[in-house]
Amino acid sequence: MAVDWRRTHRCGELREEHVGQEVTLNGWVAKRRNLGGIYFIDVRDIQGLTQVILDGSEAWEGAASAEHLSPEDVISVSGKVVMREQPNPELPTGKIEIAVQRIHKLASSELPPFEIQRDLDTKIDLRLRYRFLDLRRPDMQEKLMHRSRFVAAMRNAFLKREFIEIETPILTKATPEGARDYLVPSRVHPGKFYALPQSPQIFKQILMVSGMDRYFQVARCFRDEDLRADRQPEFTQLDMEMAFVEEEDVFMVWEEVLRDTFKDAMGVDLQEKFPSMTWAEAMERFGCDKPDTRFGCELRCLSDWVPQSGFEVFAKVLAGGGRVMGIAIPKGGAKVSRGALKKLEKFAKDLGAGGLAWWKPAESGGAAGPMARFCQEDSGASLLSILEAGEEDLVLFCGGDEALVWRVLGELRLRLAKDLDLIPKGLWNFLWVTAFPLLEWDAEMERWSSSHHPFTAPDDWEMTGDPAKLLSRAYDLVLNGWELGSGSIRIHRSDTQAKLFKLLGIGPEEQRTKFGFLLDALTYGAPPHAGLAVGLDRLVALTLGMDSIRDVVAFPKTTTAADAMCEAPSVLEATLLREVHIRCEVPEPTTETDSKSVS
Repeated sequence: MAVDWRRTHRCGELREEHVGQEVTLNGWVAKRRNLGGIYFIDVRDIQGLTQVILDGSEAWEGAASAEHLSPEDVISVSGKVVMREQPNPELPTGKIEIAVQRIHKLASSELPPFEIQRDLDTKIDLRLRYRFLDLRRPDMQEKLMHRSRFVAAMRNAFLKREFIEIETPILTKATPEGARDYLVPSRVHPGKFYALPQSPQIFKQILMVSGMDRYFQVARCFRDEDLRADRQPEFTQLDMEMAFVEEEDVFMVWEEVLRDTFKDAMGVDLQEKFPSMTWAEAMERFGCDKPDTRFGCELRCLSDWVPQSGFEVFAKVLAGGGRVMGIAIPKGGAKVSRGALKKLEKFAKDLGAGGLAWWKPAESGGAAGPMARFCQEDSGASLLSILEAGEEDLVLFCGGDEALVWRVLGELRLRLAKDLDLIPKGLWNFLWVTAFPLLEWDAEMERWSSSHHPFTAPDDWEMTGDPAKLLSRAYDLVLNGWELGSGSIRIHRSDTQAKLFKLLGIGPEEQRTKFGFLLDALTYGAPPHAGLAVGLDRLVALTLGMDSIRDVVAFPKTTTAADAMCEAPSVLEATLLREVHIRCEVPEPTTETDSKSVS
């Protein structure tokens, strides 16, 4: 006779009010203990864990099978809910247990290569190889459930504001958007290829031309680029676009959506209005375009101070058109040793600096460091005033090309803030960064390229004057020093779009070949429109206090863009390649491409 093994409750549900009820649980054996023939078994599922108890000597069928249970066996247990003699206050179900009257093994498990537990000290390569086991761990399941709640809250927030959820194509046309495309050969069109989308950018603009007015999508995107700790070759964006809007309208919607989402998914109240600053201000104050505003230590220009100091090296930098800037690290004089300063100097040199000048209080009184004799009396007082620093602070100096000075001091600011624990906990500092440069000079290709993408509207629609000085109407959303997403006012006139393409070195024929369908759409009455795409993987990771996105993605790739579990990518059979008209010419391997983890 078939046994009804289906559960009545999940493993985290039962409480004192269920005492006396007959229940059935299904789950995995987390732990089994034998105390003189009395078996205590912890049964686990995604909702939690419940202890069950059975006497292996009892006569009912299956009682003796408890002796042969192994970790990760799948079982069904039925019995009566009773109070525990020794409650476990660390478990939500810790006051009760189940006195088992029936047990069935639904599936057996091999010995796992690592324990299925919350705190796991196991190499990431092994975790990714056995991701199906890694995902059984409670902390992994909690992260993915949090992601699900967070995405659902964002979706509801957009729907509440009359946005329409529309899916855009995955098989599309290769267009230059910065990174390489993943290409898909066509079987029915020999010699032709689809590309997987790096973003839904062009399609969402066409939706605005189509009159859809307010669009959003949880979009899968693909970029064939060199991976870093915070990047994956396939990732998820919350993508949106609006017609008949300016920047402030996009900002308002996103601020409302994020306030609703954080409140609904996390119980967190965000600030009413997010601050904003221009790209130029961000670079000048923080040395980067995604500043962490949770702490100070801002960069300060020292051009007016250099003549007072008498330091000829910095005077020559200024005379050559360079910049001299500094930062003050609170109480850093005592906290940062000379050994640590040597490491900081190497760090600065690795970033391109010629060295690192510094000044701090000496233990015996007075000042110490290479800049000590240039920071005495009036000169020292003036320096502290400019930097808004105290006499116990560590001051770091950098001189050279403006971009180099920004980069070096910006990176030093972040490194020291982490090393000295200067960043307050529990803050959600959102920030809009606006007015980015429209173009960047590509020295290797000897031409201009878009700072964001070629569909970003210029601040000057006529684009007259020096291309290096043109500003865009692009904006980034930043959270605690991480870029969450980028957006812009879009070009909605075909003549302006063609003019920008020309600036980028894309001639009329190439424009028609790659973007003809967009240019055509813009000639049929395109409304002014704008949008933003936020990286969901990064946002969810930040809400969990994680630097890595790996553990909020169910099946992440390694740093070599490989799937360690599925062993993808893989070699295809010759017959499959012939069907799609492909012949492979594989270069000799030059580097090790075995699985390396994404951190």
